[in-house]
Amino acid sequence: MEKRKLGQTDLQVYPITFGGNVFGWTIDQQQSFKILDGFLEAGFNFIDTADSYSHWVAENKGGESETIIGNWMQDRGVRDQVIISTKVGSVVKTDRKSLAPQYITQCVEDSLRRLKTDYIDLYQSHFDDLSTPITDTLETYDKLIKAGKVRWIGASNFSGERLLESLELAEKNGLAKYRTFQPEYNLYKREQYEKEYEPIVLDHQLGVLNYYALASGFLTGKYRSEADLGKSKRGGGMKAFFNDRGFRILKALDEVAEQYNANPASIALAWLIARPSVTAPIASVTSLDQLDDLIKAASIKLNTEDIAILDEASNWK
Repeated sequence: MEKRKLGQTDLQVYPITFGGNVFGWTIDQQQSFKILDGFLEAGFNFIDTADSYSHWVAENKGGESETIIGNWMQDRGVRDQVIISTKVGSVVKTDRKSLAPQYITQCVEDSLRRLKTDYIDLYQSHFDDLSTPITDTLETYDKLIKAGKVRWIGASNFSGERLLESLELAEKNGLAKYRTFQPEYNLYKREQYEKEYEPIVLDHQLGVLNYYALASGFLTGKYRSEADLGKSKRGGGMKAFFNDRGFRILKALDEVAEQYNANPASIALAWLIARPSVTAPIASVTSLDQLDDLIKAASIKLNTEDIAILDEASNWK
């Protein structure tokens, strides 16, 4: 397993990012510690979270994921062994998204406190904010970088047009520039990324850490009929994938997985890792058994024939 340079940063990451949205949601702190221990022991080093995780749980307020990660890093003494990415701009418990200077300035302090660290490796704009001038946001990030509180910045969930505009304004005004992009991208959902975003990330050498890498679990192969929908808290959403294309993708994953003595989840991640524009897809697990699929994915190098099988089955054109 080799490290990859994350865009035009000095961050060197292994090819899978752990998605921290499960911490404080589907697993408690004790289980989260076990998973994080296993992830680190397997040789991985990149963890992604957000200040809003996991506010959707009734008793939560947001920040639970950062708190668990911070407690783990402090308890294990491993801050220097991991690269931490978090996000700002999804205002907790409201529908309003904000990248206003005052809001970011407050939120970064809250994230640093919860993470029990004095710097964030990658700080991302979680959602675009059309009401705040782009340069105001970038100027705020610029100050945070100069103050040593943030090392690099990235964007998530922007339109291609707004991402490009942000990159151009940063260049024009000599401001902090987004070095990474976090889009939704997986074998099932390919079209928007490949049409709208991939040309931009390649042209600007952005690191890509894509979310829903396993399509919320569909690409694990665990959900194949309506009888499977009750297998997890996310199961109800799987019905949207139950169509000819979805089942065609699962069939191709099964076919390729057999060649590598792997599970479909490992193959779906390996396909992403093989994409020239993708740096480290985001995946979450809730058990050590599931973690094995991530470890396996990072060691698989798909050949051109198997990539072609998966490409054809998931073709959107």
